Amino acid sequence: MNPILQVENLTKSFGDLVLFENISFGLAEGQRVGLIAKNGSGKSTLLHILAGKEGYDHGAISFRRDLRVGYLEQDPRYPEGLTVLEACFHHGNATVDLIKKYERCMETEGHPGLDEILARMEHEKAWEYEQKAKQILSQLKIRDFGQRVEHLSGGQLKRVALANTLITEPDLLILDEPTNHLDLDMTEWLEEYLRRTNLTLLMVTHDRYFLDRVCSEIIEIDNRTLYHYKGNYSYYLEKRQERLDAKNAEIERANNLYRTELEWMRRMPQARGHKARYREEAFYDLEKVAKQRTYNAEVKLDMKASYIGNKIFEADHLYKSFGDLKILDDFSYIFARYEKMGIIGNNGTGKSTFIKILMGQVKPDSGTLDIGETVRFGYYSQEGLQFNEQMKVIDVVQDLAEVIELGNGKRLTASQFLQHFLFTPETQHNYVYKLSGGERRRLYLCTVLMRNPNFLVLDEPTNDLDIVTLNVLEEYLRNFKGCLIVVSHDRYFMDKVVDHLLVFNGQGDIRDFPGNYTQYREWKEARAQLEKQQEKKNAKPQPASPQRQRPEGKRRLTYKERKELEQLELDIAALEEEKKTLEDALCSGTLSVAELTEKSKRLPQLTEELDAKTLRWLELSEIEES
Repeated sequence: MNPILQVENLTKSFGDLVLFENISFGLAEGQRVGLIAKNGSGKSTLLHILAGKEGYDHGAISFRRDLRVGYLEQDPRYPEGLTVLEACFHHGNATVDLIKKYERCMETEGHPGLDEILARMEHEKAWEYEQKAKQILSQLKIRDFGQRVEHLSGGQLKRVALANTLITEPDLLILDEPTNHLDLDMTEWLEEYLRRTNLTLLMVTHDRYFLDRVCSEIIEIDNRTLYHYKGNYSYYLEKRQERLDAKNAEIERANNLYRTELEWMRRMPQARGHKARYREEAFYDLEKVAKQRTYNAEVKLDMKASYIGNKIFEADHLYKSFGDLKILDDFSYIFARYEKMGIIGNNGTGKSTFIKILMGQVKPDSGTLDIGETVRFGYYSQEGLQFNEQMKVIDVVQDLAEVIELGNGKRLTASQFLQHFLFTPETQHNYVYKLSGGERRRLYLCTVLMRNPNFLVLDEPTNDLDIVTLNVLEEYLRNFKGCLIVVSHDRYFMDKVVDHLLVFNGQGDIRDFPGNYTQYREWKEARAQLEKQQEKKNAKPQPASPQRQRPEGKRRLTYKERKELEQLELDIAALEEEKKTLEDALCSGTLSVAELTEKSKRLPQLTEELDAKTLRWLELSEIEES
């Protein structure tokens, strides 16, 4: 493979905080690499450096000559006043710069260098740039090209930036959390797009399904060091655990030897010979290994929710609209004790508005919402991430409580509690302004959970959280003895923590699905396949059967074939009746997950049997009619 990027001995620090030290790696043409690290370890900083937007302390970065690089930032920004289409031309790239050069040339008397510019325009297909931009924006469901960027939602802005990045068809695509703020349909569209292309890819994402399906290699920054894994995310998990087990065993052996050598150091007289000095130097090397922290893969957050009664909340005939946009249309629901509900749907269908109505922040147009007296909400919202920048992390938590009650007489100090969420004692004494975006979200999550709520409402909790934190949170939610509503575009997360889904289809159309996201997706695909087959069947012209003379030489049906024809007519009628019953059941929305899975598997078998018998019936009918 042809190398296109080489990074050698790269080091980056902010003051006394070293993010990574002397890391080296390369990218070859066609490689698809995912970058994994805990929040605050320098993932986004590394991508910024590679994109030329951030400096570094020392090391070397070399790109292949004439390499086109596309970079999608985690939180793209555009100046106010730009339209969607203008935003696609805003961030400079080679094609946009060439178009601007052409425009300047045409405004200059004599048009100097026009022939060369025209040749380059033709070579780089710059004439098609605007059309290509509109095409990709349309695929990303943005069709109002004249809309101002300041009026776009976070998800729309991310899609505009994504279009801006993809238009030029870069050789190397660098993506920082590309699925943040994208709804599920758009995430799956991007996943399929990247799998079809031959781009070289380096990306940071917390979406583990996306990582598993798109990337074939993983690099990890851990404790300032870079590790390389030649496989997808599932392979990485296996090999990383092997590495940590080996490292922990090494630290344990070093500790055992360290205790012996420490005793020798204490007994050893001051005047040491050559061999003693050599042993002394070896002791200090051993001490460095022994004092390394061990890696505990079983980080758990075990907290007992406060008591919750049988009455949770009851929504009765709720209506909510914004102009012509319907959010709730005669919505009624009774929430059960210990229920864990996931909410999915495209951006703009009203998921967050529904949550705000539940939390009393937005009033419905009509209808009532009755919440039980024992309910204690813990609400993690997109707008709630606000801290005093000059406070230390430990002070933020201690302001709420010095000690956190876990139930059953167990207690944690504020510092111990923060360690469960991977804040080291050193990080706890950092100021908030020094935290990365993911670390801030982790701290916010701490402040929500430490109040011992019995009903958690989490609106996009996975955005910007690292994978290690997500695993801790998932384990906590699976064992949470309370109620849960979670809005998330993270498919893996939803599969792990929810019992059923509330699907927002838009314009007040809300459906309850009895299963997790993967089961919902399988059901949706089976239904789409069914509808497609039904359309094909309805579109088939009915074969005409005019009376015609039997030509000479044509044979008649044998007795056995005539009996087969009669039996086929009975079998086809029975199969069609079974198919109709199956279709009605699948579309009813009343099936359990097990029934839904069983019937979804039976449907393609049934269709195959029906097609085979119908084909045989047509063959015998042709002989009968001829």
